[in-house]
Parts: sequence; structure tokens; C-alpha cells
Amino acid sequence: MGNIKHILVIRLSAMGDVAMTVPVLRAFSLQYPEVKITVVSRPFFKPFFNGIDTINFFAVDLNKRHKGMIGLVRLYNDLKKLNIDAVADLHNVLRSKVIRGLFAVSGKKAAFTDKGRTDKKALTRTKNKVFAPVKSMFERHCNTFAQLGFSIDLSQNNFPGKITLSQEVIEITGDKNQKWIGIAPFAQYESKVYPLDLMQVVIDGLTASGNKIFLFGGGKEEIQKLNQLKKEYQNVIVVAGRIKLQQELELISNLDVMLSMDSGNAHIAAMLGVKVITLWGATHPYAGFKPFNQPFENCITADRDKYPLLPTSVYGNKKVEGYDDVMRTILPATVIEKINSNL
Repeated sequence: MGNIKHILVIRLSAMGDVAMTVPVLRAFSLQYPEVKITVVSRPFFKPFFNGIDTINFFAVDLNKRHKGMIGLVRLYNDLKKLNIDAVADLHNVLRSKVIRGLFAVSGKKAAFTDKGRTDKKALTRTKNKVFAPVKSMFERHCNTFAQLGFSIDLSQNNFPGKITLSQEVIEITGDKNQKWIGIAPFAQYESKVYPLDLMQVVIDGLTASGNKIFLFGGGKEEIQKLNQLKKEYQNVIVVAGRIKLQQELELISNLDVMLSMDSGNAHIAAMLGVKVITLWGATHPYAGFKPFNQPFENCITADRDKYPLLPTSVYGNKKVEGYDDVMRTILPATVIEKINSNL
């Protein structure tokens, strides 16, 4: 540990997974301020690491300069110039294995995150299911640093304060004179998305209390659905497609609560220290993806008495016959009550 002064951290995607590294790296920077970190990730994610003084960001170019096997060798050569002492591979996929392997061959210490596939498989299988919490991804990342000689205490984690809203954001949000609720109703897989007719009931109930609601998403189809959820409400604002990531982080950091699926927005809000309510369909917080520092009570799960095979998937990408409507067992009244209790 004494001779490690600069650690390369690799996590290339996806949005929620990159966001989940932030609390770990923030805790590390507080406890080891003398150690420099270079995060290698996609350029889009750079704003996630703003404000952490010991972190430098290296934007990988997987479309051109760092594309393919030759590109990975080029990436290694680019990174080698930074005088890296050790590698923490928090992704553990083919690309990151190549990079950490090249550093290891050159004599640098390298560690990688064990994703716990065996435990997760036991949790999600249909026969002989082991329904118990597996180790969280945050703990797994901490174990990776422990292999390099750095133990991390995740309870020692200073969340950033509320980010000052830029003028561009204020023009969309207006001044804050009521409770602000963010709602991110989409996820990568349909099995993780709360039915939109039920989400409409939730929004109707929350607007009646005079809260201001911001709807998050991306892409033409999602924006169209968000505008339908907005109806004619003056206190419901669709922000999707109107602001960049940095401005989105400003807005999220000023929310009183975020309602999200098991998706990236939950982890972004959590890394900013915002209260997060999550809704879980085919997946489950036991799989290790519960948002950082959020209580289990804020994870509202589908009814396992009615659907005993839940969770059926770690990521939501598996379909199980007869399990299409599991999220309908989560009542809008339950969601509204949980949000109000957190305001």
C-alpha cells in the first residue's frame, strides 16, 4: 500500500453501474487523500466525479482511438504515461480484463470486482431458490480496493451539498417554494417498469398535494409518454430532452425525493445524497443493487406471496411465463404514502 500513490479505476458502463462507483470512490478519497485516482470511463459520465479532488477522469474513446484490440493496446499505452501504480477493475469484462492484464504483466498490482454470479444465480433461479440478500456492489467494490491494501469505511462518506442551480435549469424549474419530487418511470427492461396507468394515479395523487414533480427519461418515445403523464398539470414538468447531464445532476441534487425504478436514476440520486424510493418488479434489492445508503423500507417490491418465483432476474432481462404483471401488485396508494412519509 505504501508504494501505491496512483490507482487506475476502470468502469466503462452502464450509467447506474458507473454511478454506483461514486460513493465508494468518494469514501476512498476522504480516507486516503494522498492517493490519486484516475477513472477510465465513457466521456458522458465525467460529471459524476465532479467535486472529488483526488480524482482525474480519463475519457475512453471506444468508437475510434480505443476501438478493438489494437485500440485497447493504444488505451494501455495512453494510460501507462500517467504513471499508474495499481489497477482496480470495477467492471471485470473483456475490455477491462485486457487493460488490467497488460498492467499486471508490466509488474503493477491489479485487483478486480467479483460480481458474485453464483450467489445471484441462487437468488434468481426457479428451483431451490436461496431468498437472502447477497453482498452489495458497494461492498464488492470495497473488497477490490482491500485487495490493493486499502480498506474503505463506507459510513465515512460526505455527500456533496445541494448543487447551485444554473440559470438554464431555473428557467425550467422556477424557484423552489414547494416540495420537489423527481420521477424516473423507465428502465432498460419492461419487467422493471411500473405500469404507466398506475404511475398516472401516483402522479395525480402527488399533484393534489401541491408538490412540484419533475419527470425524467430520454429518447423520443419516452418523452412522448412523459408528456402524456404530465397531462395539463402546471406543477408537473417534463425535463427529459431539455437539459444536459450536468444540469440534470443540479436538479436531482435539489430534489426532496426521487421515485425511480431499479435503474440508473435511482443510483444517481443516491450518490448525491437524495432520498430514493425504488419500485421492483422482476428484480429485487437483495441482488445487491439497492441504491446507496437507502433503507430497505424505501424499496417497494412486488408481492412474493402471489409471485413466489420473484426475483426472476438480476437485471430484468429474463421473461418468466405468467409474471408479466408482477408490478401491478404494488398499489399506487402504497407508493404515494411512502413518498409522503419521506417528504
